[in-house]
Amino acid sequence: MKTIPYQKKRLTLIASVLSIVLSVFTVLGQEKSGEFKSFKGKVVDADTNRPLVFATLSVEETNISTITNTEGGFLLKIPEEITSGNVLVSFLGYQTKSIPLQQLKGVKNKIDLKVSVTQLSEVDVEVPKNPEALVRETMAKKGENYFNDPTLMTAFYRETIKKRRRNVSLSEAVVNIYKAPYKSPRRDAVELFKARKSTDYSKLDTVALKLQGGPFNTLYVDLMKYPEYIFDAESFSNYRFSFDRSTRINDRLIFVINFTQRASVPDPLYQGKLYIDAENKTLTSAVYSLNITDRVKAARLFVRKKPAKVDVWPTEVAYRVDYREKDGRWYYGYSNAALTFKVDWEDKLFNSVYSMTAEMAVTDWERNISGELPKNRDRLKTSIILGDEAIGFSDPDFWGEYNIIEPEKSIESAIRKIQRQLRRKNRGSNSKP
Repeated sequence: MKTIPYQKKRLTLIASVLSIVLSVFTVLGQEKSGEFKSFKGKVVDADTNRPLVFATLSVEETNISTITNTEGGFLLKIPEEITSGNVLVSFLGYQTKSIPLQQLKGVKNKIDLKVSVTQLSEVDVEVPKNPEALVRETMAKKGENYFNDPTLMTAFYRETIKKRRRNVSLSEAVVNIYKAPYKSPRRDAVELFKARKSTDYSKLDTVALKLQGGPFNTLYVDLMKYPEYIFDAESFSNYRFSFDRSTRINDRLIFVINFTQRASVPDPLYQGKLYIDAENKTLTSAVYSLNITDRVKAARLFVRKKPAKVDVWPTEVAYRVDYREKDGRWYYGYSNAALTFKVDWEDKLFNSVYSMTAEMAVTDWERNISGELPKNRDRLKTSIILGDEAIGFSDPDFWGEYNIIEPEKSIESAIRKIQRQLRRKNRGSNSKP
């Protein structure tokens, strides 16, 4: 079997970097103005009270949305001028709930969703016979099912690096995504609007573990815009496809297709699930991971720079992308990338385990009819490593009216720690003559 070039290209663009080189950080753009209302709460399973992770909350008849974190928590900011309407809460496999704005409290909203039951008879009638043919048809219909106009999206991006369970680096940013039409070969452009980052280098042994690519780590997980990274015309034969039990989202029947790498393919590829709308043949979500059959090959794809006396290899590489629908067209809404690495020093008894997580959620968008793009000097490069700029953590209102992914407890704890460090630093600076 010959080497598969698209795979190396895919993992080069979404990869981690071991480096001791620090980078430059810049903040672009101006703060939005205006008043807003904030709503906080949790989305849970109605029967088990289990938190629902990555549930979507959107304000009806607007493009404002957010997503729950890994603890089911959410923070939704809505402009003051929106005084009526509904918030739609949806999650794969559950009935969508519509909640009037007037019923939401400022904090401690508990939203429970009920499981959506799929009738077996309905599935038996509607499921096609060939899962691979269904995937091919879905990819071929992106021009008619997804946004055809250039779109300017506002998105929140978060990137964390942990040494075992302890946060050692935290980056957050609001970015503008100049999203090209799905049928266009033109790639998306990203502009950094506002950001903050803090890294505790004392907890990183003697290497500085950095994630290269920033928001592109998550943007390129958009399979419908960038199918060539996994499912191009040449790659289908590398996978086996099969149907799993169907489910529902927004009261629509969703086919679930499993895909796995064929045993005859030597290079590390992917395995996972595709969620396809039964009526329109639209990909609504995908969850997949790298099949790490050879850790040496996987390490070559991800580790771009490292000291000579250390071995580094990935133990887990996982991705997720979710799409949202507006007026019959679908668009990129949320994605994440999670990577776990082992770092083994030649002269140390124990190795270190690091995990990197990058996630991005589109929180608002508008059609970019003019097709205007940011100037080259303002565009982020795909090789970007976000630099340190911790000052934003000292301001509790740093994000203003921008919707963000609600911090998890561990991230909240890390932010409080950064704030304490900044206060001590400021007091020390002020006490000097």
